[in-house]
Amino acid sequence: MNSDQLNGSSERIIGCALAVANTLGVGFLQKVYENALAHDLRKIGWPVAQQHPVAVTYDEVIVGSYSADLFVAQPIMVELKTVASLDASHRAQRLNYLADIRRRSEEARSAPT
Repeated sequence: MNSDQLNGSSERIIGCALAVANTLGVGFLQKVYENALAHDLRKIGWPVAQQHPVAVTYDEVIVGSYSADLFVAQPIMVELKTVASLDASHRAQRLNYLADIRRRSEEARSAPT
């Protein structure tokens, strides 16, 4: 997926997320919004994995794991938040996820085939 396709897909996901938020309003648990967004994305034919497990490795050893809220068409990870505002811990979580994905991508490119 090239950057134009990625940007277009991201815009479509954001549009679906806004439609879900505007339709459901505020006050539900995060899982309700996750299920609704996954439903809307599947309706447009996109593969969606919910609560997808992701292992964290260090020195080639699995040292932990987390669950990504949504993986859409595999290269796009969506992390949902149902909070009044994002704080520093949310930003740190997002940056750690991105760094982990970038590291995995680099490892996959440099792995012998």
